Amino acid sequence: MNALVISYSYTGNNEALANGVASLLRADRVRIEDAKRRSGWTVFLDMLMDRTPPTVRPACEAEGRDVVVFIGPVWMGMVASPLRACFERLRPTIGRYAFASVSGGADGPNPGLAAELERRLGKAPVAIADLHIAGLLPPEPRPRRKDTSAYRISGEEAGRLAEAVVAALRDAASRDATARA
Repeated sequence: MNALVISYSYTGNNEALANGVASLLRADRVRIEDAKRRSGWTVFLDMLMDRTPPTVRPACEAEGRDVVVFIGPVWMGMVASPLRACFERLRPTIGRYAFASVSGGADGPNPGLAAELERRLGKAPVAIADLHIAGLLPPEPRPRRKDTSAYRISGEEAGRLAEAVVAALRDAASRDATARA
């Protein structure tokens, strides 16, 4: 599979996930970085005002790839704003793509994620892996935002989560192959 992994990470959790996914897929990897230091306040304002913040724009090309895997956090139920500039740049040439995230999850699933991705990239993703830190914590007491936002995944957890993402991609590829046959 000729894959490209494009990632953004605020805390390092999605960085660990992206490293694992890229390794399992033997994929090229591109990291999106903030042009300026980001705070919880700027995250909130970006999401509230639907802003696309300035990022360091690495060179990446989606054409000729079997799949592009975007990996980044979900903030307030939406894809992290630093990925937006990359979405805008790749929208005209993007083929098959998937989205994976490991985010807090204390507030539950992100039901609007697929629709937001389709709106921003002009087509539906072939797979979404919306993974939550809350699922890694004991169910009692119920994890709260402060618990999930402070949590850093271990290398072992990152490996298990990366395997789940790759399994979702392989399932999507299998469904595509069956539909074409």
